[in-house]
Amino acid sequence: MDIKKMKKNYFSRALLLFNTFKNRKLTNEDIAAAEDKAHHLDEKASDFKLLIDMVKDTFSGRYKMNKWNLSVIVATILYAVSPLDAIPDLIPVLGWLDDASIVGFAISKLADEIDRYRKHRKLNPAGFTIPK
Repeated sequence: MDIKKMKKNYFSRALLLFNTFKNRKLTNEDIAAAEDKAHHLDEKASDFKLLIDMVKDTFSGRYKMNKWNLSVIVATILYAVSPLDAIPDLIPVLGWLDDASIVGFAISKLADEIDRYRKHRKLNPAGFTIPK
């Protein structure tokens, strides 16, 4: 099997699992596990931490986003912390690479929302909520 075909097959499996996770509920334990795991994602670590902050601020009422974008973030976090992914995390480095690729995929899909969130954070320091 050539490398290109192998990458496509792996990414297809990862997206299938990702879509499965987007309907699952995110718990505080999942968020804590994601924060612990972030450092394994190398150059995607700061992007992953940003996604975690976005979901925490949304759940706390400090930020509002549509359900689709929220589901993409929830699925990304659950995928990253789940032992069921395309390449299990038990395989060091390779297991983290597939998580980093899913984070990259989410970041690319959420570019506008991320820009909006960054502007929101500049205008609204931590601890303040959005008026309803």
